[in-house]
Order: sequence, then structure tokens, then C-alpha cells
Amino acid sequence: MKFQFTEKKVSLPSNVHAYAEKKVMKLERFFRDDAEALVAFSVEKDRNKVEITIHAANTFFRASEATSDMFASIDAAVSTIERQIRKNKTRLARRLRQDAFVRSAEVTSFAPEPEENNFEIVRFKEFPMKPMTREEAILQMNLLEHNFFAFKDEENNQAFAVVYKRNDGGYGLIENNE
Repeated sequence: MKFQFTEKKVSLPSNVHAYAEKKVMKLERFFRDDAEALVAFSVEKDRNKVEITIHAANTFFRASEATSDMFASIDAAVSTIERQIRKNKTRLARRLRQDAFVRSAEVTSFAPEPEENNFEIVRFKEFPMKPMTREEAILQMNLLEHNFFAFKDEENNQAFAVVYKRNDGGYGLIENNE
């Protein structure tokens, strides 16, 4: 597993990085060698925040935890990701057999701060859209803890579609009907 560490508003000793790497490596049994882990550390209002994002098999796993201790935050984030994997074990296992951890590049760039009263895009994100079923898209959205997810719908001739969480707890689908 490859690691990348970032620190925001904090400078940490190397033993914190080593501890995070050791804890995240326990999740390696779920992934192949080409998995990538991004661990972001920050301090906000006297809270030590850790955000862990793991990318493997065109699937992202993300957890963010904040406690009064950086080590406790690391432990909590790792166990959140492990809980996500266990909760979705059967769905993920089916997916892993289909395309066993195929790697794809993700490109993210950031635009400068916009001026007031201007409708400017302040963040631009590109990602490869892989054809998937609606159930896989909902699974991916839940793993990322997002409210929506865009994908190519296998059930509709790979047309662009978006699944989203509804306020009533269900899911919605927006599809292109051209």
C-alpha cells in the first residue's frame, strides 16, 4: 500500500506518521498492493482531526474523525473504514471479483479564490466514469459519505446518471433520457 501524508495547520513528529501507517496497514488484507492511502492531519478548535482516504479497485473508502488526541483519531478513522468494509462485505466481494482492483488516475485541481459577487467555479474535479450498476453507484456514494454520485448507468446504455440521498432516507436517480 502506498501512503501520502498531509498536514494542515499542524506539524507532527514522524512517530505519528509511523503510527498511522501501522494502523492503516492492518486494512491491507482487504486490498491488493496497488491500493493508495491518503492521510490528512489537521487541528481545528483544539480537536485533532484525521481524514483517511483509501483508493483501490476504482472504489474510495473515506473516514474522518476528530478527538482530543491524534492517536485516538487515527484509531477511530481506521475502525470506521473497517466497519464500512465489513458492512458492505458481500457487495464489495462481488465487485472485487469482477475487476480485481483495477487502478485509475484521479485528477484534482483547485482554482484561485473568487471575487465577491462573481459566479466562479472555485473547485474543479475530474474523475474517470466507469460504467456500473445503480446498486454499485449507491454503494460507492455511501462509502465516500457523499450525498450524490455521478456514474455511467449500465442499465441505461451507459448514459450519464446521478444517484442521491433523499431526506426521507431513500435514494433518488437522475438519468439522461436522450
